[in-house]
Amino acid sequence: MAEGGRRARFHRLRVTAVDRLTDDSVALTFAVPTELREAYRHAPGQHLTLRGTAEGAEIRRTYSICSPVPADGPPRTLRVGVRLVDGGAFSTYAHKEIAVGDELEAMPPAGRFTLEPAPGHYAAVVGGSGITPVLSIAATLLGREPRARFCLIRSDRTAASTMFLDEVADLKDRYPDRFQLVTVLSREEQQAGLASGRLDEERLAALLPALLPVAEVAGWFLCGPYGLVQGAERALRGLRVRRERIHEEIFHVEDGPAPLRATTVPVPAHSTVTAQLDGRSGTWPVGDGESLLETVLRNRPDAPYACKGGVCGTCRAFLVSGTVRMDRNFALEPEETEAGYVLACQSHPATEKVEVDFDR
Repeated sequence: MAEGGRRARFHRLRVTAVDRLTDDSVALTFAVPTELREAYRHAPGQHLTLRGTAEGAEIRRTYSICSPVPADGPPRTLRVGVRLVDGGAFSTYAHKEIAVGDELEAMPPAGRFTLEPAPGHYAAVVGGSGITPVLSIAATLLGREPRARFCLIRSDRTAASTMFLDEVADLKDRYPDRFQLVTVLSREEQQAGLASGRLDEERLAALLPALLPVAEVAGWFLCGPYGLVQGAERALRGLRVRRERIHEEIFHVEDGPAPLRATTVPVPAHSTVTAQLDGRSGTWPVGDGESLLETVLRNRPDAPYACKGGVCGTCRAFLVSGTVRMDRNFALEPEETEAGYVLACQSHPATEKVEVDFDR
């Protein structure tokens, strides 16, 4: 968010490169105009919310920035990784239509799955496209902090489906004493290294202590499909890693739990939502079955959102008063929900009056 509570706006960025990484993934590089470079400074691990049009309809998605944070000032370019998703409107558009010279609308970088470079030992467990933000985290950390080490444990289906192979190999070559790479393929045998198969809780609980001193790791970064991230978290908690050292970002929730339907929470017959957004406030009636975000969008089309699935956290808002029921939450950390933050796209009123603040 911009200074003074002013919410970040979309700006047009020109595509300067479209690099095919695998058969089903590409990297898009954007030029950042001089006048926007300060606004597009990013922390390692943050993402861009992109907005485009496909078949006449507006589509938004968030994609993690894979490029490291420049050491000499704001970024001149930003690079994101896009994996093709079955039925995914934006990923299909990115793979089939976006070309060098095109312009896409992008919000300035956002997200809290980040690591500011500091001395210490860090580690990540990633699956598939979960490598994208971790690539930026690891490259920035190792490039800026000579007293830091990083262990990357990555899981992919096959070698041919592995994103950013060259970039990760380059980190291994540049920092042989400080970067440890462990690759596991779930559907293909490797000539060397670990046996193929899924990285589930049981396997990680045995593997992690054999790879590195678990208790000495200052921060764990888990990113990828829901099942992998949750299994890794349970393995770490079983190894007595404190919750505040574990950071998570979910990319896919197909294997996640069904939306929560809290039947014990009474639903008011009529309710209103008051929303503070970009310094202005409004109050509107909530339509039957609407989420808070849907109500606000009917009256304030500039309300922030991207995935609408409880994954990206773009619609995060502070609950000022009232009570809500959240259907699902894959974006907010426990300390955020305890502090009063909710996902507007997943929240439904449980009291007649609800007030939220998107500017906090």
